[in-house]
Amino acid sequence: MTGKSHYHIVTFGCQMNESDSERMHGIMEQLGYTAAGSIEDSDVILINTCSVRETAENKVYGLLGRLKKLKEKKPGLVIGVGGCMTQVESTAAHIKKRYPYVNLVFGTGIMHQLPDLLEQAAGNKKTMIICRPPEGVYEGLPVKREDDLKAWVPVMYGCDNFCTYCIVPHVRGRERSRLPEDIFKEVEDLTLAGCREVTLLGQNVNSYGKDFGNGYGFGDLLASLNNVQGLLRIRFMTSHPKDFSLGLIDTIEKNPKVCEHFHIPLQSGSDKILKAMNRGYNRDYYLELISGIRNRIPGAAITTDIMVGFPGEKEADFAATMDMIERVGYDAAYTFIYNKRAGTPAENMADQVPEDEKTRRIGSLIKRQNQISIEKNVEEAGRIHQILVEGPSRADVNMLSGRTRTNKLVIFPGRALKKGDLIDVKIIGGSLTHLKGEESGGNKCPCVGPIAEVQHVHT
Repeated sequence: MTGKSHYHIVTFGCQMNESDSERMHGIMEQLGYTAAGSIEDSDVILINTCSVRETAENKVYGLLGRLKKLKEKKPGLVIGVGGCMTQVESTAAHIKKRYPYVNLVFGTGIMHQLPDLLEQAAGNKKTMIICRPPEGVYEGLPVKREDDLKAWVPVMYGCDNFCTYCIVPHVRGRERSRLPEDIFKEVEDLTLAGCREVTLLGQNVNSYGKDFGNGYGFGDLLASLNNVQGLLRIRFMTSHPKDFSLGLIDTIEKNPKVCEHFHIPLQSGSDKILKAMNRGYNRDYYLELISGIRNRIPGAAITTDIMVGFPGEKEADFAATMDMIERVGYDAAYTFIYNKRAGTPAENMADQVPEDEKTRRIGSLIKRQNQISIEKNVEEAGRIHQILVEGPSRADVNMLSGRTRTNKLVIFPGRALKKGDLIDVKIIGGSLTHLKGEESGGNKCPCVGPIAEVQHVHT
């Protein structure tokens, strides 16, 4: 690949995919590449894919189709497609057949081999497919992060839950936890470089440490990271309700750096549908969990994932979901229409819900949840929140933006504040997407130094 110097990475999917792409960035720059100003200026294009939703897959195929002309114009261009989609054997074969100008198709478990794979693919006239079952944990991969204030930190990979609609255990493998000392060192290094907030990632962070077999779990990890000097905030996602213990709530309450925001996917409010999904809990258990959080951690924000139109979902089942959003009062919800994923049990389940009915139901769900979200944000007026300053607002460069500990975006006028400062802000209004605020007394955390300047990767 002599003479090739510019790369571009396109990422689809969840926060774990974004974290994986940061490692791809790190690998490429360690190899001597620099980020291209545009996709057209690239010598290497890597597409990090998602297979959880059909819409994400369709976007990947659309992008690959558009890249054909660029490949014809630049025959030496190397195109690699990786991530969750390509871990599915039939999908990898489809890409090779439908888009023969793709040089490399690689799965989720071999990113550490990316340098060698790119070298081989560049000299190969046919599409290389390299996909193996994900296993083990590979430490020491270079990382190039786009944000110097906040960072994604994976704590585990894979999933053992096998929900009947989900492809993740098949494409990400079984659960593998990173050693606590490796996580601790990564977080320490991040804070030394100026990072002030980390989000711990896993398909189910509550299962962290189960594969160790020594009793060390996610609560222990949180307590340990709470002691990292210079770190101000700890977030985590995603939490499976069935593994969210009262003991974990106790740990979060006792460790002040752990933020009061809980993303706890509900998926459905119907016990019948939850059982068909193989979720491992029911309505009463979920409501008891929410009650436990709110009793122990007042003011906590709770967000969720909800799926509409799972096979067998009747109007009464959907009504049960609508009832749950009323009972819980979510601050926000990520809503999805169920679509078939090849290789999952739900793909062949009877009583598939018609598309028009799915559309009607999710429209009703989104409308009501948006109303609840607005109501929750309007209720914030008059309250004072500690804000971690992220910089100028994208909507108005004359304003600053930052987030509350409950992960709500706040827009407010700022004086001589720096990125990374902590400031008390009084909320004066709220909308669906953000809160509006004003400084409250000028209180600023004295322990926060300036954030280190780093070179950002723009893709």
